[in-house]
Amino acid sequence: MNRTRVAVAILTLSASGLLALVGSESYTERAIVPTAGDKPTIGFGSTVYESGKPVQMGDRITPVRALVVAAAHIRTDEDRFRASLPGVALTQGEFDLYVDFVYQYGIANWVGSSMRRHLLAGEHRQACDALLLWRRQAGRDCSQPQHWGPTGCKGVWTRQLERHARCIAEQG
Repeated sequence: MNRTRVAVAILTLSASGLLALVGSESYTERAIVPTAGDKPTIGFGSTVYESGKPVQMGDRITPVRALVVAAAHIRTDEDRFRASLPGVALTQGEFDLYVDFVYQYGIANWVGSSMRRHLLAGEHRQACDALLLWRRQAGRDCSQPQHWGPTGCKGVWTRQLERHARCIAEQG
């Protein structure tokens, strides 16, 4: 695996990064609220369409259309993500996992995050560890077993643990 860091400005989400993202999101044909307190999502976790129109309960989508919507969202996220890290170099794996984070949590959360501050300071390992601070959803600490039931948020924590492990591996 290539762990060479290059300027964020020239990176884009890799095919394996896209597959990891849509695999984590899972496909839904009908709009759902994935966990209590979330916005309605459709397809591969999309909360808005290309036009910016929010997903509403009752909406339906095909798998192909869901990929188109997700790709449009990802392109916008990538542009904003790159702009948030002037002069920073990342590995492809780091880029992929942080774009995945932005897709899930939104660019505003990314811009205010300690992960971004660490990367701007050249502290890549600390940025990885800061991923583990993102374990809350709708006021619940998703790392706690009492929130792992059928309407719980265990997946939020599991996804962060997976991102953290991938991030640490990139430091090799």
